[in-house]
Amino acid sequence: MTDREQAASSENHSIRTPLNDLCRPPRFLISRMSAIGDTILTMPVACALRASFPHAYIAWVVEEKSSPVLMGHRAVDEVIVLRRKWFTSPKSLLKSRARLRQLQCDVSIDCQGMTKSALAGYLSGAKDRIGYFGSCARELSRLFTNIRVAPQRSHLTDRSLELLGPLGIDSPQVTWQFPLDQQAMDWAKTYRSTLPNQPLAVLNPGATWHSKRWLPERFGETASYLGRRYGAQCVAVWGNGLDHQMATQIVDTSHGHATLAPATDLQQLAALISMADLFVSNDTGPLHLSVAVGTPTIGLYGATRPGDSGPYGQVALQKAYETGSSRERRQASNQAICQISTADVCDAIDRVWERDREAAA
Repeated sequence: MTDREQAASSENHSIRTPLNDLCRPPRFLISRMSAIGDTILTMPVACALRASFPHAYIAWVVEEKSSPVLMGHRAVDEVIVLRRKWFTSPKSLLKSRARLRQLQCDVSIDCQGMTKSALAGYLSGAKDRIGYFGSCARELSRLFTNIRVAPQRSHLTDRSLELLGPLGIDSPQVTWQFPLDQQAMDWAKTYRSTLPNQPLAVLNPGATWHSKRWLPERFGETASYLGRRYGAQCVAVWGNGLDHQMATQIVDTSHGHATLAPATDLQQLAALISMADLFVSNDTGPLHLSVAVGTPTIGLYGATRPGDSGPYGQVALQKAYETGSSRERRQASNQAICQISTADVCDAIDRVWERDREAAA
């Protein structure tokens, strides 16, 4: 960053609304309208706000696809769900503006750094609109923010929390408070009772990009290792037709140590993972869900970097990286992630379970 850019950033690094002098609790709007995994990685922002402003009103604007993971979150008073491409027509913009203005927020926090996320904060009428400065401020986002923070850390969770600096919140404790539905927990307990009373490992072969998918047969070999080495029962989870095919391949190559999970919704999947002793997954939403519910987690990476969006505080494996733009990496083969061998994953499993045994001793 140049000296001029640093000066511009520091000039905009102060809250104009005297939150402590308000005659009512402050009102915040978090804006994050991206994938489920990124939404989960942003949850610590809501938790940190709630810890510092226990009586505040905290709303979160999100698009439909990621809204289920926020419903019932203890730190969030209201979830505002906008449809995909809500900002592409005048009618939809006016409708969204009217809904966001009803919130009467004092401060908006754009944790995404995109045009649509910053625009939501602007349309809310918040006097103070915190967003990114520098490379994390993408597209036209800087046009809609007036307090800008140049993050010093690379991980999505860490740099999102840095946006709270202008509010006097520095280096907060990272907590998730993922909302687990009681019905889903009851379902998971019933399903768990049908499995052998052994350590439970959940394996997830799915991912949104082909370049993020590790080979199903290697997941199967990993399940076999878990069964032979630790006496574990493995369950292969799936979300769509392709995931189902890969999960079936895991079962077929596991030498009897893996079983196919039934169809689950997001809450049921979260509840099942919360009961597991280990979760192994490609870089996708359930990976971050696993961290949020407190399950020991191993993430496999090839087309993305774990330093940017890895399983926070857990184990991430990467042997090679697909270079290029996001679109190029999305369309690449899975050659990079396949540089991770079954032995690499088994070594990581040994480290995780040895660490947990030492912690329990």
